[in-house]
Amino acid sequence: MRTLTDDEFTEAVTSGNVLVEFGAAWCGPCRMLEPVLDEIDRERDDLTVVKVDMDASPRTARDQGIMSAPTLQLYRDGRLVAQTVGARPKIHLNAWLEPHL
Repeated sequence: MRTLTDDEFTEAVTSGNVLVEFGAAWCGPCRMLEPVLDEIDRERDDLTVVKVDMDASPRTARDQGIMSAPTLQLYRDGRLVAQTVGARPKIHLNAWLEPHL
């Protein structure tokens, strides 16, 4: 799973389906969620999964209105189509994704 910087974010979400995890190294639920997101990224051809470290890229987190970690945002061709907060099991994340892809 690639980590985006403030300068890379906008371009990275402009094409296709992109799931962005906003998290931080200090966030326990984020650390629990990352292996699940890595697995989803490997298994799904219809989705790219990336992350934004809220401490390293505060401008992006601020501009996206991120208030909690982890926050997941799903983009389709640059448009935000869904958002959820908190860590979830893989089966629940896939169920959340399905209606939007």
